[in-house]
Amino acid sequence: MTSQSPDPRITDHPPERAPSAVPIDDSVLPFEVGPLDLRGRLTKLGPSLDELLAKHDYPVPVAKLLGEAIVLATLLGSSLKFDGRFILQTQTDGPVSFLIVDFQAPDRLRAYARYDESRLEPGLSSGALLGSGHLAMTIDQGPDMRRYQGLVALDGGGLEEAAHEYFLRSEQIPTRVRLAVGEEWRGGEGGRHHWRAGGMLLQFLPKSPERARQADLHPGDAPEGTVTHTVEEDDAWVEGQSLIATVEDIELIDPDLSGERLLYRLFHERGVRVFSSLPMKAECSCSRAAVAGMLSRFAPADRADMVKDGKVVVTCEFCSSVYEFTPEEAGVE
Repeated sequence: MTSQSPDPRITDHPPERAPSAVPIDDSVLPFEVGPLDLRGRLTKLGPSLDELLAKHDYPVPVAKLLGEAIVLATLLGSSLKFDGRFILQTQTDGPVSFLIVDFQAPDRLRAYARYDESRLEPGLSSGALLGSGHLAMTIDQGPDMRRYQGLVALDGGGLEEAAHEYFLRSEQIPTRVRLAVGEEWRGGEGGRHHWRAGGMLLQFLPKSPERARQADLHPGDAPEGTVTHTVEEDDAWVEGQSLIATVEDIELIDPDLSGERLLYRLFHERGVRVFSSLPMKAECSCSRAAVAGMLSRFAPADRADMVKDGKVVVTCEFCSSVYEFTPEEAGVE
């Protein structure tokens, strides 16, 4: 196990050391396995995830699914090299019809789910909860900058499968993702369950583009008999996939297992280098000023319709904060 500062001016290899046994919650740990040309990120979420999910008292299946979306958003959004936003969003016909995770670089998370409780049944998988629709992943670089959006069809599969499909079709980077969410019982404070989650993203990034080539995608509407080219997977990537497949959910959410020790378990034979961890926190970007600005963009007649019992009340879907305005403050004439 080696560590490295993210400062690009430091070129000397740091000394080897034992993996830290100290678990760090609410963080993303970048790493690389040089001999296999693998790079990745490992996230462990505790109090921040619990705060995000507790704001709405979601049913357990919904909370778990939204937790998976939050983990995936941290794994992908934490790669941003600028102060922008990464937005993960699903719109489907399943019992959980809408999910959104808004990651604002470098460390702020907020999330929300919309669901039909009458359609929730015991034992439904993530794919069944989502149903059919699409997953959108948007990178917003800020004002006056073009947005980038990737879409993936959802048709009964979960978020792990959707992430694999996205990287296969949009990025063409060999990628594997693992997501895990669970509850932990803690005594004190009357005792209650707390949510925990973890995830790992692993990518094959060899220096030679030829080694990263993947088999052709399904030819779609091409004439019958069209031959597609097959490409043997690189041995290093085969090994990487085999190793990440051994990761168990309990290892990803275990509060006593540090990210460094987990990575060492997986890759110690090849040698793994970790970089500085990136902290994460649950923090909504809503404010009274922001809500007032939003109200000002509505037509006067629409603002007038919002007045109930002599006031305009706006509740933030993300954090459940309630903002009250007099008709005059809301610009109602």
